[in-house]
Amino acid sequence: MTDNIWLDRWNERYSSDEFAYGTEPNNYLKEQLEKLTPGTILFPAEGEGRNAVFAAKLGWKVSAFDISEEGKNKALQLAKNNDVKIDYQVGEMETLDFHTEQFEVIALIYAHFPADIKSFIHTALDQYLRKGGLVIFEAFSKNHLDYVLKNEKVGGPKDIGSLFSIDEIKADFPNYDIIELEETEVELNEGLFHNGTGSVIRFTGRKR
Repeated sequence: MTDNIWLDRWNERYSSDEFAYGTEPNNYLKEQLEKLTPGTILFPAEGEGRNAVFAAKLGWKVSAFDISEEGKNKALQLAKNNDVKIDYQVGEMETLDFHTEQFEVIALIYAHFPADIKSFIHTALDQYLRKGGLVIFEAFSKNHLDYVLKNEKVGGPKDIGSLFSIDEIKADFPNYDIIELEETEVELNEGLFHNGTGSVIRFTGRKR
């Protein structure tokens, strides 16, 4: 069940005219999608839609969800501005209208969930991905806390439980062949809230 404080936080962040994380796609996602033939893709915790709209412009059939109505409103406006369509649902995953093996790709880009549910969500998402499908993942690592202390503008959760480790990703996606899994330092320049040097986990895996 969604914590109201969590929901209010995201609605507030997405309610301004400016885009919290910009309108350009995440670099890692862009790199990965440009290698692939477009198909069906799901974006969990998609916020204001920058990555979903980019995928739609490449020809992907895009589905997305988030708990924030404000995020959805911004995403649909961004899609309209770019003359593309995305299917964007609001709510918690178990209430949404997705089907077993519906997607060829699931893209988790800075999809930080509360510590007590993040592994559950990863495990639950697996049912929606076809065998041979890909997970593309980038999010802040547990070591990112050191970077936030030096520069708050880089953003990201400040509780270690919401951050990720390589071991957690291996545990959450055990039935995947690892194409790439690394912890690396990145330079972020994404809207108002991701600016500066950070530490991330990057993962691309193929479902067995």
